[in-house]
Amino acid sequence: MATRYSPTIRRRRLSAELRRVRQAARMTSEEVAKAAELSRSTYSNIESGSKQRPKLPEIRAILTACKVPPGREYEEILDLCRQSLERGWWSRYKDALAVRYVGFETEANQISTWEPVVLPGLLQVPAYIEVTAQAALAQPEDIRRVTDARMTRQRILEDTEPPELWAIFDESALLRLEAYPRVRQEQVAHLLQMAQRPNITLQMTRANQLNAGSGGSFVLLEFPEPVDPTVVYLETDTDGIYLEGPDEIARYRNLMNHLRLAALRPGETIDHLQQMIE
Repeated sequence: MATRYSPTIRRRRLSAELRRVRQAARMTSEEVAKAAELSRSTYSNIESGSKQRPKLPEIRAILTACKVPPGREYEEILDLCRQSLERGWWSRYKDALAVRYVGFETEANQISTWEPVVLPGLLQVPAYIEVTAQAALAQPEDIRRVTDARMTRQRILEDTEPPELWAIFDESALLRLEAYPRVRQEQVAHLLQMAQRPNITLQMTRANQLNAGSGGSFVLLEFPEPVDPTVVYLETDTDGIYLEGPDEIARYRNLMNHLRLAALRPGETIDHLQQMIE
């Protein structure tokens, strides 16, 4: 059981529960909206999860419309609503993080990530964050915000029950640091240190080899509770794309397996990183 807690996950679980009770009542969305005295759009946004902060009176009205009697189930769904209304620490960094993604990442117990251009954010040292942000022409105050946000995000690796992290990245992410030898030295040393942890597996693809991941970076997020479906995250310039369909999940699992076979083995990756630092 994860010790980390995410309102994002509770909000998604709340939507699934409302869909379940509506289907159990054999009612359409329109029928529930009318019985609960909600507009169709409001109800649709609540059940789909696109309404970020559903109100308790709205949830009570929906449960009454679906003929859910007061009792354990009723109260558990209301508790999900209360938990979904809380704000995670990441809400303070809307300008520096994909906050919905961090909400998922916070409660994931298995994280598999592929990065063909940069190093995974959970493994970056402050100096690396700063030089990559500078390359993106960020202002000094923005660089400080990004660095602070990303380092706070990395705290999940220090939890008593940290997630299993399997990170595959391309060698070019380190070769690009040729003009910053001190940063590269620090970053490689950190990767070697992190690779010693039992919950972290690192693999590196060689810069001069083609592989199946040329389509771009992605993250597979899996959760400890069976009721929380796996999510694939594709980064974009905004908040990103989130995939949850079984076929989509299977596709990216297969892609991750191909990358694991194409990359240097974990032991070979460590040997290569040691050669780079020497």
